[in-house]
Amino acid sequence: GHVISVTRDDLVGQYIGHTAPKTKEILKKAMGGVLFIDEAYYLYRPENERDYGQEAIEILLQVMEAQREDLVVILAGYGDRMEKFFQSNPGFRSRIAHHIDFPDYSDGELLWIAELMLQQQNYRFSPEAREAFTRYIGIRKEQPLFSNARSIRNALDRIRLRQANRIVAKLDRTLTADDVMSIEAGDVLASRVFAKGAVEAGEGR
Repeated sequence: GHVISVTRDDLVGQYIGHTAPKTKEILKKAMGGVLFIDEAYYLYRPENERDYGQEAIEILLQVMEAQREDLVVILAGYGDRMEKFFQSNPGFRSRIAHHIDFPDYSDGELLWIAELMLQQQNYRFSPEAREAFTRYIGIRKEQPLFSNARSIRNALDRIRLRQANRIVAKLDRTLTADDVMSIEAGDVLASRVFAKGAVEAGEGR
């Protein structure tokens, strides 16, 4: 009836004797429900001899075997990194019955996600801005470090900031609700993603 979502930091301690209590406390909270471990491959860091992630892994494996009727464990992460993680920890693979590969969102799905995010914050695209953002998605997906919905959310944060700066420049007149809520094409097109020949090393702005 409940989901406990954690990352490495919630399970692995920084010194000897710290990891086991942290991991066991999380497992106790998750009993009877679902334990969701995001970016699970970070639990294992073989390059660091003083890393305690392996201790957390061993405790998880024990509980997954001994109390499999009491807990659902979901390990999430990028497919290629998860494959390396399972190669390093064959015990996990043998205890996980289902491996599900989620394909990347389509351009249409990303646009729908963007509009839903804006709606939840009481914003909306103008028709021209919607068209511009559709173009943005197509270009941004071809650039490095694109991370699906997370990149869309980050892009919207920057667009809203540009929209706010544009509105401040109009304070010489009375603003309407539509002024405040509407994302215009210029707010989108000001992104560096649209710069001719731009190749972003990080998140597209």
